[in-house]
This record gives sequence, C-alpha cells and structure tokens, in this order.
Amino acid sequence: MRPLAERMRPTTLDDYIGQRHLAGPGAVVRRMIEAGHVNSFILWGPPGVGKTTLATIVAHQLEVPFFTLSAVTSGVKDVREVIEKAKASRFFDTQSPILFIDEIHRFSKSQQDSLLGAVEQGVVTLIGATTENPSFEVIRPLLSRCQVYVLEPLGDEDLLALARHAIETDVVLKELRFELKETAALLRYGAGDARKLYNILELVAATADAQGRVELTDQRVTDCLQQNAMAYDKAGEMHYDIISAFIKSIRGSDPDAAIYWMARMIEGGEDPAFIARRMLISASEDIGLANPNALLLANAAFDAVMKLGWPEGRIPLAEAVIYLATSPKSNSAYMAINTALQHVRETGNRPVPLHLRNAPTSLMASLGYGKDYKYAHDFEGHFVKQQYLPDGLEDTRYWHPQPNAQEDKMAERMRAFWQERFDN
Repeated sequence: MRPLAERMRPTTLDDYIGQRHLAGPGAVVRRMIEAGHVNSFILWGPPGVGKTTLATIVAHQLEVPFFTLSAVTSGVKDVREVIEKAKASRFFDTQSPILFIDEIHRFSKSQQDSLLGAVEQGVVTLIGATTENPSFEVIRPLLSRCQVYVLEPLGDEDLLALARHAIETDVVLKELRFELKETAALLRYGAGDARKLYNILELVAATADAQGRVELTDQRVTDCLQQNAMAYDKAGEMHYDIISAFIKSIRGSDPDAAIYWMARMIEGGEDPAFIARRMLISASEDIGLANPNALLLANAAFDAVMKLGWPEGRIPLAEAVIYLATSPKSNSAYMAINTALQHVRETGNRPVPLHLRNAPTSLMASLGYGKDYKYAHDFEGHFVKQQYLPDGLEDTRYWHPQPNAQEDKMAERMRAFWQERFDN
C-alpha cells in the first residue's frame, strides 16, 4: 500500500491545507487557476510543506498535460524528450503543458540551459520545486523567466488539521479507534513538515492493540521515534538561516538567543570549526574596537575547541559566545575598511607621497624618495604631524569612532594629534 503521505495528497485547492498566502482566497496561485492560465514559477521552501502537491493541483484543475522530471535521475536527454512530448500534446491557443521538476536546484547548468528555449517559447509552463535558495542554485536566464514563490513551514494548526483529516478519512486510519490525546510531541517532531507528520501517524498506528485502539500521546510518539531527528541541513538553506540568526543574536546582545542557535547547530552536527570561525568574524565586525579583547577570546576559543574536540569543546564555545553577546558593540573598523576600499576603487592608484617612499638606491634618493620624512620616535610623544595620505586625500576620514569607553579614549588621542581632521 502507498505511504500515508501519498494517500492523503489532495487534488484540489479546497482540500489543500497551509500556504494561505499562495493558495487561500484571493491569493496568487488560486487567482491563476481561476483565470485558467498560469505562468512559469518556482516553489521554494523546506521539505514537506506542499510544493509537489501544489504543482499537481495546478495541473489537475487546469486539466492540462502534466510531465514530471526528477533532477536527481534526469539528464539533458530526458529534458529534451519531455519537451518533444509536450510539443506534441499541446493544442492551439490553450494553456501550455506543465513540466514539473522536483529538486530543480540539482540540475546542472547545461540541464537548466536546455529548458530555456521551451520556457521562453511557451512550449511548456515550468513549475520547479526546490529546498535551496533559487538565487544561488538556478541560472539567471531561467530565474528571470519564472516567478519565485516562498512556502513556509506548516504551522501547528495546519499540522493538527492534517492529522485529524487523516485519522477521519484515510482508508487505513479511519478503521482504527485512533485518539489524539496529546499533541505536543507530534507537533515538535513534525517540525512544520507534513510528510514527517504522516510518518509519525503511521508509526503510532502500527502500535494499535488487537481491538484497533491506539492513543497518540507524547510518550508514545517519543518511543516510536526513539530519537529526535533535528531539522538541520549542514549544506542547505537551514544552515545559512541558523548561522544568520546566531550572528544577529550576538550583534543584538542577546546571549540566550545566541546560545540557543549555537545549540541548534551543535545538535545538528555542524562543524565546530565553522561556528568558531563565525565567532571570530563577529568579534571583529560587531564588537571590534569597543572591546578588542573579544577577538582574543574568540581566537582562544577556536584554539581550545580544536584541541579538545567534542563534546568538551562546546564549553569554551559557550563561554566565548556569551562574552561576545554581552560585550559593547562597534562596527567602526568594519565600516572604515569598507569605506576605504570603496574610495580606492573610485579614486584609483594615487601615488605614494615622495617622503613616505623607501630609498634603497642612490638613484631613488636623488629623485627625492624619502626626502623630508620625519621619524615619529624622534619627537615628543612619538608623534609628529605630517602627510601620510596621498595628495588630494590629505583630510579624508575613514575611521569614525563610535561612542563607547574604549573608542572615546582613542578618539581623544587622535583629536589631540590631528585636530581639524578629527573635529570634522
């Protein structure tokens, strides 16, 4: 018998649960179906949220030929064969046949190129499904011919609605005396994924007694699953989303959130070196001169975790992330180098002032290299005012200190040295 997830796949939008921003009343996909015409689009979202189902509903309700390809098993030859079949099946002035490509992000550049002509000429209407960011995984010419619609993880209400509907209507489950007594574990392990939810229901249903009674409780769900398979893809979109949340929590001075996101990465099997590298970047970019010791501690944590390994390495990482999150913040160094790089690109290769150039040969000395250079250590306070920037940029400012105890001291010292430049 087919898996429960396949048995419960709806064929109309009215039976489709979730993604109301796309399939609900007045939403974009529903409007296209009601108008009798759809344009090519890509559905981007995590597994088990209804991408394939939505594509099949579109084809079913428009009553057009529907071709499918899996990017895992199909090559350029398969694409061309399907396009030829689509040409033969199209009738004059009707909606183009729909070509659905699951996991389109796995298509190579040449495979994606082979689709361009057919999509451009309207031979097929392309519907792609991907769990990865199309901006990075789909070639630009193909992406420009498709709308991208984002699907979100299913909410708790959606998951419960799916569970109840399956228990009441599925050919197998409705024959059982199936009772939803507790749902916290079901929702936690379902994690916004309808396919996971259906798999859990099937596992629990298999524990029914001789009279067909089965009670779904938190403990029974946990016992059936044996372990918590965390949703974390080290090479996928979730990887980038969680590291983004981690860095932004440090930047936002929330140690609890930062520790939580780090725990998600650790539990998901993330490389500890990756976590430690991101903390080094954060120490430089977000804390910077407000607390220079942050970079030292982040670097020490990196060394420690490399020496200790897991699980002990989590401790210095936790110490460092709390220190970073609770430190004062400044991005003045980050902004300074970005501004300087942009200025260099705009102003070109300005010559180094002669007095700053080295003069290792007599010829170079005769040309004025190093002439009139003032050696700072020969002067009081180890400072002497002279031009260090190229001609025309003498008074340019790149570093703008931010208001914190450390940079206030630095700014006061520079203001005493450079006066007008730091008064501006």
